[in-house]
Amino acid sequence: MLIVTTNDIPGYRIRLVLGEAFGITVRSLGFGGGFSSLGGGEVSAATRLVIQCRNEAMGRLVAEAWNRGANAIVGMRFDTGALTAGVNEVCAYGTAVWVDPVTDDAQAQYAQLVAAGRIPQVRPVEPPLPGHPAAR
Repeated sequence: MLIVTTNDIPGYRIRLVLGEAFGITVRSLGFGGGFSSLGGGEVSAATRLVIQCRNEAMGRLVAEAWNRGANAIVGMRFDTGALTAGVNEVCAYGTAVWVDPVTDDAQAQYAQLVAAGRIPQVRPVEPPLPGHPAAR
């Protein structure tokens, strides 16, 4: 899956916008007193937890975009927030799109991603979503 924080991908043309996609994880961050750092240094256990949370949210974002038939996500962002004391959410979100490579470099990159199984070669054909005029 191609994932960028920009609204377009150089060398690619957005052919289809499949809508917003997101992945969320909610974690209890009950550090107790064992994570304090008196000298202003890094709290490495907390850093590992935040990385784990972001990776989990990203995995869920990719799964949702993939299930929508996307091969890329543009405008990817993270958002975090406290739900209650010690319970936080991490949300990864962006726009699920289908892109076509249009430059030689992009075509080579795309071929490598397809060969590695990280991107679908052809957009799956699916029936229209319920409520869509073509579904009636």
